[in-house]
Amino acid sequence: MASTEDFINHINSGYTSKGESITLGGAILNGEPLPNTLIKVPLKTLNRHGLIAGATGTGKTKTIQVLSEQLSLNGIPVLMMDIKGDFSGISKPGEALPFITERHEKIGIPYTTSGFPVELMTLSEQNGVRLRATISEFGPVLFSRILDLNDVQAGVVSIIFKYCDDNQMPLLDLKDIKKVINYITEEGKAEIEEHYGKISTSTTGTILRKIIELEQQGADLFFGEKSFEIDDLMRIDENGKGYINIIRLTDIQDKPKLFSTFMLSLLAEIYQQMPEQGDSGQPELVIFIDEAHLIFKEASKALLDQIESIVKLIRSKGIGIYFVTQNPMDVPSAILAQLGLKIQHALRAFTANDRKAIKMTAENYPISEYYKTDETLTNLGIGEALVTALNEKGVPTPLAVTMMRAPMSRMDVLTESEIQEINVNSKLVKKYSELIDRESAYEMLNKKIAEAQAQASEVEEKKQQEKAEKKSANEPMSQTTKSVVKVLTSATFIRGVFGVLSKIFKK
Repeated sequence: MASTEDFINHINSGYTSKGESITLGGAILNGEPLPNTLIKVPLKTLNRHGLIAGATGTGKTKTIQVLSEQLSLNGIPVLMMDIKGDFSGISKPGEALPFITERHEKIGIPYTTSGFPVELMTLSEQNGVRLRATISEFGPVLFSRILDLNDVQAGVVSIIFKYCDDNQMPLLDLKDIKKVINYITEEGKAEIEEHYGKISTSTTGTILRKIIELEQQGADLFFGEKSFEIDDLMRIDENGKGYINIIRLTDIQDKPKLFSTFMLSLLAEIYQQMPEQGDSGQPELVIFIDEAHLIFKEASKALLDQIESIVKLIRSKGIGIYFVTQNPMDVPSAILAQLGLKIQHALRAFTANDRKAIKMTAENYPISEYYKTDETLTNLGIGEALVTALNEKGVPTPLAVTMMRAPMSRMDVLTESEIQEINVNSKLVKKYSELIDRESAYEMLNKKIAEAQAQASEVEEKKQQEKAEKKSANEPMSQTTKSVVKVLTSATFIRGVFGVLSKIFKK
């Protein structure tokens, strides 16, 4: 049987790195934390993505808080998608309470308090930095996948985008694309058929219904201008701390399609705009996606394929993505296989399905001679987790039951006045507060339709005038005219005229 000394050597050799690293906590053996066995993760591997899982109340949010703090201290910005709304306290220093200082003494890490630079962002009407994107920025392929369209329907969306490009009509918001769909099936049907081919009204009707479904989840607030610029996620404050950008999603947790739409568009935009980093010493940005099961639960196969593709590719741009969920089985296996850092808090075995899930979860972790993984998963205390990461060579580190360090910041939400204070002092709130509604496809098509109607009205009026003139020319003589003609052509009148003329000529 391996000794405690063997375990200490096992952990220290597995978690030693030459470059910069962040410390998560201290290793536990037989229920007790061991001094000087720190669990460290190299900064250079944090773009290899990760998973933070565990049942409700086991400490997932505090773990995200710890990771975000350590990243910020190293000048690495963070984007946190906060669905439960309990993450904002990271902007204020915490308290050195006895149970926290005692925990840190066991781990062997001094405890200090600190607040961190924060931006509060929103997809809805909440106060904060407004996040928007235009339909054009999505492009036809991504927009079709979000709507879960088949190949025929996606082809029509591509025609719509092509038509708008050819006619220099910006697609900015949902009313733009809805207007184009109505136009190509009504007033512009002949024009579209001539240049782009025939389009079925049943197909456009299906697309329109899907857009309305997305609109009902609040997407009309998201699509539009001013578009959010990715560079504004990469900010560092005057003290060298990376900004922690918190997207407050408390009011859209029942709108998974809007959530997944935003997440996928953001990842696609980051991937397109960020340069290749190669083997850099640390990530450019780390993204935490809380309640990740909401994305995968509602996602179509096409959408899942898109997410999987981006997760594979985006790490070369220096971006780390961390999925946060209750059960790791919520994450598709193809994506789970891409994750380097895994922090697994306790799971609860209440049912046969729970026990099955725990057994499957245990199989995703390295085999350890020091732990029975499936049993350990159900016996972890609050703030304890199974951890495995990647070392600097990309090799999985030893499995370690870890007593996680406590956050340096407040472990509670901000008050409304504190939220207001952050927003008032935010440069980004001012930058993105203005809603721009410039001339786009909606206005251009309305103008085009109005001009066509005016022209048609003018042509019709001219036709009516010509018809009236023609009718007047061919109209039978009136009764008065007939009487005059009758008098003028009568024999008596003619004899009289000739008599007068004879007398004139005789003279």
